Amino acid sequence: MASQKIENGTAAEAYLTVMKDRGIDYLFANAGTDFAPLIEAMAKIEITGGSSPKPITVPHENVAVGMALGYYLVTGKPQLVMVHVNVGTANAICGVMNAWRGNVPILFSAGRTPYSEEGGLMGERSGEIHWPQEMRDQGAMLREFVKWDYELPNTQVIEPAIDRAINIAMSEPKGPIYLTLPREVLATPIETFTYTSPSRHRTPSAPYADPAAIDEAAEMIARAENPVIITSSAGRDTGDVARLAALAECFAIPVVQRKPRYMALPTDHDMHLGYNPDAFLDKADLVIVLECDVPWIPSKKAPLPDAKIIHIAVDPLFSAYPMRGFPSDLGITGVLSGTLPMLTEALKLRAPKARDRIEARRKRLAETRANQRARWAEVLEKGRTQDPLHPAWITHCVNEVKSDDTILIKESPLTWEHLDLTVPGTFFSAGAAGGLGWGLGTALGMQIAAPKRRVICTVGDGAYMFGNPVPAHYVARAENLPILTIVFNNQMWGAVKRNTREVYPGGYAAKSNREPLTYFDHEIGFEKAVETSGGYGERVSNPAEMPHAMRRAMAAVEGGNQALLNVICSGP
Repeated sequence: MASQKIENGTAAEAYLTVMKDRGIDYLFANAGTDFAPLIEAMAKIEITGGSSPKPITVPHENVAVGMALGYYLVTGKPQLVMVHVNVGTANAICGVMNAWRGNVPILFSAGRTPYSEEGGLMGERSGEIHWPQEMRDQGAMLREFVKWDYELPNTQVIEPAIDRAINIAMSEPKGPIYLTLPREVLATPIETFTYTSPSRHRTPSAPYADPAAIDEAAEMIARAENPVIITSSAGRDTGDVARLAALAECFAIPVVQRKPRYMALPTDHDMHLGYNPDAFLDKADLVIVLECDVPWIPSKKAPLPDAKIIHIAVDPLFSAYPMRGFPSDLGITGVLSGTLPMLTEALKLRAPKARDRIEARRKRLAETRANQRARWAEVLEKGRTQDPLHPAWITHCVNEVKSDDTILIKESPLTWEHLDLTVPGTFFSAGAAGGLGWGLGTALGMQIAAPKRRVICTVGDGAYMFGNPVPAHYVARAENLPILTIVFNNQMWGAVKRNTREVYPGGYAAKSNREPLTYFDHEIGFEKAVETSGGYGERVSNPAEMPHAMRRAMAAVEGGNQALLNVICSGP
């Protein structure tokens, strides 16, 4: 292994150099007083021809975390985020929580308030804020939401700390880490810093399924009359789309995506049976829960009492969840990239004996699918002329202008049923923890990762405000990222209204039809926000105008400018 050296540098310079050597392309950052050594090191590297992740100035922490999340989801490469001590960490926690629950690796870092008061130590306290900003345990703020947290104590452990951060973040189940960097440590002068390149710390291999458990699952599937697969996160690895398609086709097993986070199966696949598993639970004698934390809501709908349940996931217990009590007759631990082909091969051995049952099921499912699609078409037809605009009509208009490889982000009432998705890695709903505001930043990160592809970010009006739109639009302008944002503006918290009526269907709030704390009383001109950064903005309130507005917005994007449509739509 080759050794590399940095002469007459600083710990900050060494830190950035090793990060770049380990494949970290970008530093998405919102800087503060703790950044001084890093800023000095980056300036030196730029002048002297050294190596560092490219710094991107992001004026809000939530946007920065979203950008790292989006970049990883497109490239499979984790990126570096740095924020300002405890206050920056606090601003970023929603984004970190989404990465944690979504198993997305992010190298999340923050400065640590200087701790030395006098004595001439480089990087010591130099401003009034350095006293009130210090915490006893800064990592405690988000320790529950990261796989590993560590404070860099000295220059000697820079290389092993970086390698350990990457290894832990990228090992299954993947997730964010948190590294804090004291200013005094970053500012430490180093006469000679030596590191190994490439790293000798490879990330451990992913867990693969027990062959005996695979055979047991295959037997259960072969005996079942009405099996169903329920998934939400299959498709994060784009190769799993073809693997799942092969499994479903082999044994005619319907696949239902409940609150999908990714595209798990092409929408034109015969076994794609929509997004509502409840409709299948009344008859299912076997339920295969595939990388899905919440396959059904027990208080609303549950499988038949004698139905068998199989859970397949890299962590089928979802062990980070304090409570998750779904029954399990068989649990299989393993990444889908290994598990799905193993299960498909085991089923092929059993297919000849079950052929009549498989073909009869295939015929039933074709009828079910045709009826399902007909109902979806009816909803769209009724929504074409609805005023305010119906979400199904907005979705259809988005679907009409996007290409097969367009990246589509859903943090909105976008209706899955009216989308054609055939290319893996083209649909993302990454707010796994429910922390709103991830969409805009994620879209920007994806556009950086895939500059030749179109990125359409759909957000609700509440999610748009949570996304810190002015900072996001600034980054789009500064970095030349021509994303298209569609705001579904229903002037309410739709989820709040819906859930209040579920808990109190005949209550005072429902009868009032104006639930407190639910509505935005004044319409906001969101299209003006994008104009502050030179983007194209348009308000749309006429359903007949929606297709034309989409084409105008796409024309702006094709011309290299960001665009936003503020679409006045109906709520739940």
